[in-house]
Amino acid sequence: MTTKAKATETVAAAKAIADEGFANAQKGFEQAQAALQENIAKAVKAAEEFVAFGQGNVEAFVRAGQIWAAGVQDLGKAMVATTQASVDESVANAKALAGVKSVKEAVDLQTQFLKVALEKAVSESQKLSETVYKLAEQTAAPITARAQFAVEKFSKAA
Repeated sequence: MTTKAKATETVAAAKAIADEGFANAQKGFEQAQAALQENIAKAVKAAEEFVAFGQGNVEAFVRAGQIWAAGVQDLGKAMVATTQASVDESVANAKALAGVKSVKEAVDLQTQFLKVALEKAVSESQKLSETVYKLAEQTAAPITARAQFAVEKFSKAA
């Protein structure tokens, strides 16, 4: 074999090695680029899920606030109605007392008024306690549901 043929063969071998190296480098670059794009897509999806989760949390707290505000407003109205009824009863009691003919009749009337007032106070107190308890449950419901959702979501992810 001549020197020229050997040189041509060596150049061809070197070119083949270079081409193979370039092809391997190109393949590695493409794989790295594909992996990078996949990781970016996963990161974007995770960020979107995080934003949506945060938005859901804000919505739950807003809903809880709305429930609380409406409940407090209803409680206020009920308290005003109870107070008005009590004032009306006091006026009626005062008028009834003004028409008594004896001390015994006054004492009996006052005793009856007191008995009715105590019964109503106990009844209204129970109603108020139940209403406040229900309001607390209703207010906590959106937040509790959100917490359950978070537990389920993150327990699946783990």
